Amino acid sequence: MHDMSSELRIIDSALGRHLFVVDGSRIYDIPDDADIAALDGLLDEIVPADRRRIDDAPLAPPPLQSLSLNLAQACNMGCSYCYADEGKFGGRARMMPLDVAKAAVDRLMLEAAPRADLLVGFMGGEPFLHRALMREIVPYACTQARRSGRTVRFSVTTNATLLTDDDVRLLADHDFQVAVSIDGPKALNDAQRPLNGGGSAYDRVLAALERFDRLGRPRHLSARATVTPAGGPLLPILDHLVALGFDSIGFSPVLVSPDPRLGFTSADFDRFRHHMIDCGTKAKGAILARERYPFSNFETALHEIHRGSHRPYPCGAGAAYLSVDVDGGLYACHRLVDDERFAMGDVASGSDLARRAAHLTERHVHRQEPCRSCWARYLCGGGCYHEVDRRGRVACDYIRGWLAFCIAGYAEISAQAPEYFAAPERHYPPKARPATREVPS
Repeated sequence: MHDMSSELRIIDSALGRHLFVVDGSRIYDIPDDADIAALDGLLDEIVPADRRRIDDAPLAPPPLQSLSLNLAQACNMGCSYCYADEGKFGGRARMMPLDVAKAAVDRLMLEAAPRADLLVGFMGGEPFLHRALMREIVPYACTQARRSGRTVRFSVTTNATLLTDDDVRLLADHDFQVAVSIDGPKALNDAQRPLNGGGSAYDRVLAALERFDRLGRPRHLSARATVTPAGGPLLPILDHLVALGFDSIGFSPVLVSPDPRLGFTSADFDRFRHHMIDCGTKAKGAILARERYPFSNFETALHEIHRGSHRPYPCGAGAAYLSVDVDGGLYACHRLVDDERFAMGDVASGSDLARRAAHLTERHVHRQEPCRSCWARYLCGGGCYHEVDRRGRVACDYIRGWLAFCIAGYAEISAQAPEYFAAPERHYPPKARPATREVPS
């Protein structure tokens, strides 16, 4: 007998009842009166034991494809919830030297697969505190990639309060993916995200958005809004950020913070799930109406489900992705910088294949509890390494509830607006951006 609750899940949508098959993240329509017990014999037909997509074998460390460079382990803001201690990661403010940044790019070229499409990300703290280094490294990476027969793309995560005209031109000219940290309307954002020197961070973000409109937009301009347990409904915040013209907007709840009061508990996630579903319901309605409403939490889940995503890890950290600290140390990801338990070599001597392999072996979802018996395991992958390490798995019920909503939404959209999955940007283009960014708060 199978543990049916870990292999199959019945999902109800506005169109009827559906069967979610965990292996391969596949969805089937079933009769409205069907139940799990009646479907037991069906599992071996759908998923023969010798054709499972994921087994207990861990991933061998693949060639590197992406590095993030922590240019500035320092920040110009004093966000009380910041997991990175204002970018210092528990230490002192530091800046990456040019030789370390070049060695990081060279290391990526040395350990990447031939003809790979590579990604160099810039992180902090606030990376534009060290903009001179970014301006040096972008053309250097382009040259090194071209010489090695590869392509390279760029990303940056920034608070956008320091951007100059030249910064914006750099981001537009090199097709950056730009993630801007902004928590909502002015009053909320400035309360949660104070500038160390005073003034309004929100006003500075609006000035940056005006520069993008005037001088050129990057490849993708997203907003990342951090949510604390004290936060209220999310839909007004999402509406506000959509009106500012971002290409996508996503919410991220605080789990790890220097102030434990600012971290979500299991109880907080129940309210958060309801608020997220309110946002997802509006996004679903927009898609069905052939309109664009760029709620990335929902859209990302839809496309993962459409692809049949199934993975034994939550992300590429420690696999094809590593992060570089200011001294050239390699770590599993940008959130785990300077944590020796997740150290994985250095840019001079190379990535530590043994430590990467141990990481991938220990954190395979089949080795995690209670993940190995959870129906959402191959969409979730076991949860963010940083958050699970610091807080445990306090978000599991939320993740399952949110994914169940997204699967039901997928069933409706794939039946009623299937063209969305072919090219959402083409079918549902953004509405005209407002002539002014004076959006009511």
